[in-house]
Amino acid sequence: MNKLPLINGQQHSWSSIEVSIAGNIITGITAVNYSDSVSKENHYGAGDMPVHRGRGKYEAKASMTLYNYEVEAILAALPKGQRLQDINPFSIIVSYLDDSNEVITHTIRNCEFNSNSRGISQGDTKIAVSFDLICSHIEWN
Repeated sequence: MNKLPLINGQQHSWSSIEVSIAGNIITGITAVNYSDSVSKENHYGAGDMPVHRGRGKYEAKASMTLYNYEVEAILAALPKGQRLQDINPFSIIVSYLDDSNEVITHTIRNCEFNSNSRGISQGDTKIAVSFDLICSHIEWN
C-alpha cells in the first residue's frame, strides 16, 4: 500500500490529472467521464422467482471535453489529410488520491474519437468541445 502525504494539507485533485493523446500531454481538458456495464437479466423457470441469471456483453463508455485550442493543436500535429478519427487507439490514465491517501489509477483502454464537430453560441467566452469516445475496456485500479 502506497501512502502519500498530503501536500500543504491537500490531496491530489483535478489539477493533477494528466491525459496523453498520440504522445502529447493534453492540458486543455475540462472533463473526463467513463463507465462500464454488463447486461444482466433474471431467467425464470418453475415458480415466480428467478432460477438463475444470464449475463450478456461487457460495454465500456468514455467521453471527454477539450478546449478548442487543444483540439486544433491535435489536428495540426496530424499528417496532412488525417482527421481526429484517424488517430491510433490511445489510453487515458486518471490517477488521484482517495480519502485514505491511496493512489487510485483508472485506465481507459483503446480510446478512439468517433466524430469531430463544433458548436459555438453567442456569448461564449471559451469554446469547449465534447467528444464521445469508443473504448475497449476500463481497468479500475
